[in-house]
Amino acid sequence: MYSRAKGKSKSHPPLKPEKPTWIRVESKEVELLVGKLAKEGKSASEIGLILRDSYGIPSVKLLTGKKVQQILEEKKLSSELPEDLYALMRRATILRKHLKSNHKDTGALRGLQLTESKINRLVKYYKEKSKLPEDWKYDPANVKIYV
Repeated sequence: MYSRAKGKSKSHPPLKPEKPTWIRVESKEVELLVGKLAKEGKSASEIGLILRDSYGIPSVKLLTGKKVQQILEEKKLSSELPEDLYALMRRATILRKHLKSNHKDTGALRGLQLTESKINRLVKYYKEKSKLPEDWKYDPANVKIYV
C-alpha cells in the first residue's frame, strides 16, 4: 500500500487450469503429504513450496480441489492465528526490539506504524470472517505469547 513498487509485472498462472498430464501423484497422497508436513511444524505456504520444489506438485488445488489451508482445517492441523497476521506480528516485534536500541531511527518508526495499521486492518477483516474471536485484540505487550 505504501511501498515504492509500481506496475503489475508478475508471473501469471496458466489460462486453463487443468491437471498436468505428467503428474503421477493421487489426491489422497497429496493430502497425506500435507498432513505429514504440517505435523513437522511447517506453515501452509512452506508446505506449498516444499510440494512444488521437492515433489514436483505445481498446484495442490488442481490435484485435490482444495487449498492447503482447507486440507489443514479438515485435519485440524491449522494454527490458531492466520499465517499473514502472524508474520506481521513477528515483523512488529522485531521493529519494536530494534527501536529500543535505535530510538532515533524514524524510518523504522514509520515502518512500525504501517505494520501495526496493517495488523489492525487484518484483525478487523478476520473478525468479520469469524476466523478470530470478536474479543481478540492486538496488544503489542502480549504479542510475545504468539511469536
